[in-house]
Amino acid sequence: MLDLAFFYAFAAIALVGALLTVTRRNAVHSAIWLIVSLLGVAGLFLLEQAEFLFVVQIVVYVGGIMVLFLFVIMLVNLDHAAHLRQYNRQWGWAVAVAGIAMVGMGAVSASQKGSGLPLALPEGNTLALANVLFRGYLLPFEIASAVLLVAIVGAVVMARK
Repeated sequence: MLDLAFFYAFAAIALVGALLTVTRRNAVHSAIWLIVSLLGVAGLFLLEQAEFLFVVQIVVYVGGIMVLFLFVIMLVNLDHAAHLRQYNRQWGWAVAVAGIAMVGMGAVSASQKGSGLPLALPEGNTLALANVLFRGYLLPFEIASAVLLVAIVGAVVMARK
């Protein structure tokens, strides 16, 4: 029962953070609400006993990527972008697609049996993930690291201009 309460609490934090991320007009406020949403997802990982993913979510996404986003937002000249119209007039389509997605997810959820919570991962999932990542996918992992490094260097070069 307590697990279900924590699940709904973390899910609500993630959803509210995501909703406020896309509805705020200030880019810094949106980034901060994205951090709140990522923390909610990290809580869901912890609830599912995926401690490695919890730590990765906190350290990499909240600690690294979002700090990079905030630096880029603060370095880029947003005065010109603030005067432009940033929102288009497709609210009707957005609400329709979101409604269809919610109906679809509700139908799938209603067809499932049980409490609705996913099953917990078996013990030792960190070791299994490390074996798969560093044995079978070492080259793609290193390529992704190099691409991220190039993106960071490119952002710094663009910010200096």
